[in-house]
Amino acid sequence: MSLRVGIGYDSHRFAPGGPMILGGVRVPSEFSLVGHSDADAVAHAVTDAVLGACAAGDIGALFPDTDAANKGKDSIAMLAAAVQHIDAMGYEVCNIDITVIAEQPKIGPYRSAMIDILSHTLRVKPDAVSIKGKTNEGMGWIGRNEGLACIAVATVSQSTAALDA
Repeated sequence: MSLRVGIGYDSHRFAPGGPMILGGVRVPSEFSLVGHSDADAVAHAVTDAVLGACAAGDIGALFPDTDAANKGKDSIAMLAAAVQHIDAMGYEVCNIDITVIAEQPKIGPYRSAMIDILSHTLRVKPDAVSIKGKTNEGMGWIGRNEGLACIAVATVSQSTAALDA
């Protein structure tokens, strides 16, 4: 078995009116996130981390924002497609570690629901998905409540059969 690691990052601006979608969960908020798809920064960062670990490109290569079919697209469905893509390459997700950087919303109340959705989509046990919320201590564009950012690290394994191919 071969282990590989990928890092994903995403950020989105806030717009008036909620809810906000994070990790597939509709989070009550006075803000939503601006993006071509549903702007789920958690799912986008995880997708890039998973694809990056397999040297399989990024979310923009699979789902370009120039394609009208991706307008408003469910980011969890995009993550599921990325998981199918790496599965076809002989990889599977081992674990994911996610940090959401935002002054608001607080992540704690929604962590369990996000873990349930992400673990199901990634085909891993819930204890293989970690989600943390951090503030930016009032600094910069995140500190001014202009948006949020997300960083994800994925570990994937490649089967011995895939290594021999």
